[in-house]
Amino acid sequence: MNQRWQKSSYCSEGSSCIHVSASPTGKVKLTESADPTGVILAARPTAFAALIRKAKEADHV
Repeated sequence: MNQRWQKSSYCSEGSSCIHVSASPTGKVKLTESADPTGVILAARPTAFAALIRKAKEADHV
């Protein structure tokens, strides 16, 4: 089964982009456009949500 990857909304055209996908095992996976087959992060949805919250907090500091 092929995973469906969604490109980050912060990615501009032609840039190296982060892609996210929900795996059949329930984990959230991240990869980058330079190597779409190489998963660079796999986390449970709650851990991924915490990562996103912290990243947003850091953006406002």
